[in-house]
Amino acid sequence: MSYGKKSSGVAKYGKVAAESEVAYASPHRLVQMLMEGALDKVATAKGCIERGDLEGKSHQLTWAMSIINGLRSSLDMEAGGAIAVNLDDLYAYMTRRMIDASVGNDPDALAEVIDLMLEIKGAWDAMPESVRNTGGTKFVGEQEAG
Repeated sequence: MSYGKKSSGVAKYGKVAAESEVAYASPHRLVQMLMEGALDKVATAKGCIERGDLEGKSHQLTWAMSIINGLRSSLDMEAGGAIAVNLDDLYAYMTRRMIDASVGNDPDALAEVIDLMLEIKGAWDAMPESVRNTGGTKFVGEQEAG
């Protein structure tokens, strides 16, 4: 019996489910999904460092940095004002810390990135529904998708 095929089927189902969610997600939900993805990749990279899986660490951190750079590039600096500037600084800092973690195999640097992203995501998740549904994503500095 091969378990590889079963895992492959589960992975394909997860990919289709994620693609379906993206297709119908609001701009607010898309940012949440990106943050969740970044958290997942950084946590996985941390585990890779702890297990000595340097190739896995590199792959996961590259993916996490790509997600965070995507979040960073979606900032609307004009509409977001000081909040967007602060988010830009935090995203840049998190990227530097991931580079530090990669170079020094430092899981504590990744724990710091996770804590920062959880703090940002917590504020994002707490945004009132009325703001989420009225294009309020620009209020906190992210450009609307589209």
